[in-house]
Order: sequence, then structure tokens, then C-alpha cells
Amino acid sequence: MSVMFAFKLLLVPLFILGMSLAGRRWGAGVSGWLVGLPVVAGPIVFFIGREQGDAFASGAAHGTLTGIVSLMLYCLAYSRAAARFGWAVCLLTGWAVFLVSTYFLNRLPLSLAQSFLLVLAAMACVLALLPESGPEGTPPGTPSWEIVARMGAAVALVFLTTTLAPRLGPNLAGLLVPFPVAATVMTVFTHRYQGRASAVRLLRGLVCGLWTMALFFLIVSETVVRMGVEGSFAVAAAVDVGTHGGAFWVMRRYRASRIPS
Repeated sequence: MSVMFAFKLLLVPLFILGMSLAGRRWGAGVSGWLVGLPVVAGPIVFFIGREQGDAFASGAAHGTLTGIVSLMLYCLAYSRAAARFGWAVCLLTGWAVFLVSTYFLNRLPLSLAQSFLLVLAAMACVLALLPESGPEGTPPGTPSWEIVARMGAAVALVFLTTTLAPRLGPNLAGLLVPFPVAATVMTVFTHRYQGRASAVRLLRGLVCGLWTMALFFLIVSETVVRMGVEGSFAVAAAVDVGTHGGAFWVMRRYRASRIPS
């Protein structure tokens, strides 16, 4: 079994399992925040870089950074559609917006700094336009196969995206890496079994956490040619985990301080 095959088969579904259990324990917003970690996108670019070289990895990381804008627009489109439609229409709408955004971003000659600033601007705009989720009710009982189905769907989507990506060139391949693999699985099952409010809460949590993913790929694109794939990803992962965890701790402390004692 190759390392890449093992990643597709084991790491991603285990990540989905962890996020699903976290969502049941702490709510959909926490699940969304965890989806913002580059546990799917990071290894995809890592193994693409191992196969195609450091320069390809730098270009793919730059494209992935830019493609986070499309992922945010997916979150916005799904959330807005959820006010009127069920999960199937919302999902197709989100995917369509992601692909249209990818098409236009692929035609923009953005520098690395411009891509990072674009992500931050998109995050501010999307957070302002996301609908209010309302109170999150107690999750209803779900069938025993539900988490297994989430894991299987994630594996299928990762196999599809990693098969197509290396054939498209570094920029377009990178733009497609943020395709909402984990977000699709988590959002659809949350929407289906816990309702619209929980799905919107999950997507809001995802958008809030995506700036650290942008920082991760900014570091990789800037350093991978000098440091190599392993060194660059090690540094980026350490920074991402630190900033992601620190920001989550601050957010939780802030919310707790606003609750009357």
C-alpha cells in the first residue's frame, strides 16, 4: 500500500470521525472550526509536491491559498440557499459557486501577497453576509450508519480530487484543492439530521477558521523551494496548529465572558 493511498483511505475518514464526534459533543460550530484545519488540503499538496517537485508544490500552495476564497463562497451560497431549500439544492448551489469562482480566480494573475489579502477581504465580506443561524437545538437521533457514511463519502471525494489535480498544472490544481471535501460531508449530514441552524452554524465556524489555513499555505508557498517539502510543511503545520488553537481558545473565552454569571 503506497503512502498516498493510505492517506486517502485512512487519514481523511479518521479526521471526519473526529470532527463528527466533536460536533456531537460541543456543537456544529466546533465541527466547522475543525474543518478549517488543512488536514485534507495540506496532505494533498504535500504528496503532490513529493511527486512533482518543490516548484510545483509552491505553485500549488499559492493556488490553494487563492482557492480558499472559493471555499468561503461555497459556505455563503450553501447558507443562503438553506433558508429556502433542502440539502441537495444547497449542495449543488454551493458546488456551482465554488467552480465558477475557481474559473475566474484561475484567470487572475495574483501575487502571493495579493492572494492572502484577497482571502482576508473575502472572509470579512462572507462573515458579514452569512445569515443568522438561530439557536442550535438538541441533535435528533441519527442512524448508526451515519458517521460511517460520512467517512465513506469523504474517501470518495478525496480520491476524485487527488486523481484529477496533478493533471491540471500547479495553479489550477491548487485552486481545486480547497474543494469542500470535508465541508460537503459535514454540512450535508449536519443539515440532513440536525437542521438548517446547525448547518449554518457549522459553516460560520468554518469561515472563521479559514484564515489560519490561508496562513499555512502562504508559508508553504513562500518557503518550500528553500526548505523542501518536509521542512516547509513542518513549519507551516506548527504555525497553523498554534494560531488555530490559540484563536479558538480566545474565541471561547470571549464568548464565556459574555454569558451572565
